[in-house]
Amino acid sequence: MNAPGGSPTAAGAARVLRVAGPLVEIDCRSPVAMHDLVVLGAGRLPGEVVAIRGDTVTVQAYEYTGGLAPGHPAEPQRRPLSVRLAPDLLGGVFDGLLRPLDAAGDLLVTTGPGAGASSAPQGRTWPFTPGVVEGAQVAAGAVLGEVGAGVGLRFLVPPGLSGEVTRVAAAGAYPADAVLAVVGGREVRMAQSWPVRRPRPVARRLPADVPLTTGQRAVDLLFPVARGSTVAVPGGFGTGKTMLLQQIAKWCDADVIVYVGCGERGNEMADVIEELAELTDPRTGGRLAERTVTIANTSNMPMMAREASVHTGATVAEYFRDMGLDVVLIADSTSRWAEALREFASRMGELPAEEGYPAGLASQLAAFYERAAAVRTLGGATGSVTVIGAVSPPGGDRTEPVTAHTERFVRCLWSLDRDLAYARHYPAVSWADSFSRDAAALAAAHARAGDAGWAEGRGRVARLLAEADRLADLVELVGVTALPPRERISVLAGRLLREALIQQSALSPADAYSAPGKTAALVEAVLAVVDRCGELVDSGARPEDVEAVDFTPLLRARETAGPDETAPVAAARDTVLDRLEGVA
Repeated sequence: MNAPGGSPTAAGAARVLRVAGPLVEIDCRSPVAMHDLVVLGAGRLPGEVVAIRGDTVTVQAYEYTGGLAPGHPAEPQRRPLSVRLAPDLLGGVFDGLLRPLDAAGDLLVTTGPGAGASSAPQGRTWPFTPGVVEGAQVAAGAVLGEVGAGVGLRFLVPPGLSGEVTRVAAAGAYPADAVLAVVGGREVRMAQSWPVRRPRPVARRLPADVPLTTGQRAVDLLFPVARGSTVAVPGGFGTGKTMLLQQIAKWCDADVIVYVGCGERGNEMADVIEELAELTDPRTGGRLAERTVTIANTSNMPMMAREASVHTGATVAEYFRDMGLDVVLIADSTSRWAEALREFASRMGELPAEEGYPAGLASQLAAFYERAAAVRTLGGATGSVTVIGAVSPPGGDRTEPVTAHTERFVRCLWSLDRDLAYARHYPAVSWADSFSRDAAALAAAHARAGDAGWAEGRGRVARLLAEADRLADLVELVGVTALPPRERISVLAGRLLREALIQQSALSPADAYSAPGKTAALVEAVLAVVDRCGELVDSGARPEDVEAVDFTPLLRARETAGPDETAPVAAARDTVLDRLEGVA
């Protein structure tokens, strides 16, 4: 028969039966499996098998299907949706299928092939230093050599392959698609292909008990996260989710950042890419973008590629993890991802569950966060993937399905508070509604590192903030002057902690990042001042005299001290303590 448009279709070949947005039904007499890749029409649009009913196969298309019509050819690829993994991903910007994007002002334009296979940047080479000799016996995950410089990239034996090394390339510069070794009779290239929905294998999972330093005091002190753990960041519009995640990407001590912009506005993603390109990496002295992989599936891009983007990001993160690196995967936001699942489930005619989301929403969220882990790799190294996912509950309603299910599966919750954001308190992490299940394990890690007082300081800060919050409603009713002296000092302590410690300016060169030493110094300084205030009122000093002391040096210490300076903080503490002596 002839397909519309005059292109002949061979007898028995797959053909399109029905097109409903991203949902395409095809008549396919040849064997196919779930999640197999299918290319559709003359434009070779990529799609993935999501249902099989006899000879009728349902495919979710990852491109705009305008112009695709019944009778057009379809070609099953007999392999799952896979992406190309190589060192040249670093510094690149890709779509949800890992095809390169070109940034053009506020636009992101796909430059890769239409069939869904990611392609290599042209002309780029990587220095390679062999780490084995010909004749050596190697197993899956073994290091065959070092690649590049700075981050510590390694060329590994792919999973599922082992045997004798019969050839290894000499030291030199090679493109990522070059054959660098032959193992067990099979050529091994620097670039590998891996299915996005299949987690890469590891030797074993390890306890997540090493802190991930983010440089954000509200996080590192009150709600710390371990390398290989999971975090959810729920918050309504305008609470600063994207800004907080950008700060984590810029300043956390991970080796590689994988930033997935899932359904965000194109101009916001363009701003993120521009900032990463301009920011100096404090670890290498180069550009931060050089150790960042950006996956941008913006709101104006095909909806179903958004569904694939989080799996693509997890696969890229696991690829670098297997080299023995610590990776942070940031997904902004998983709510937009869930909306794509809801839209496709509706087109499939699935029975809707809460608020129209598919019944399998919880299991899909769990499967995504499950890919976070600290692991022993197949080659014996240790690496980790830490997943941080933003959640955008409509109207700030945290009981809606995506937020409620996500809170069940994550180890840490950084809930953003609208009132804090409107009061220009950033990051607007609520100390009342957030939690960290990693805190106990990380307290032990701090103690092993010689900081035995970390847990006690964290506990005191949390208690003082909670007490100040408890008194806030009472102060609004009767005024602070009606409170007993000790409770007036509690209100003062809450203000000092919020303004001198928890609050942080992303626009200040001195305060955008806070090293652990500076954070510890600020904690010690504020608590020392609070303790002295309490001692003074206990000894008979009037609370209004204590409140009248100028605490400005302490409040400004976070900006007058550099990111890793402690001496200015100590000086500010001593200045305020000297002023308090005048009240005694």
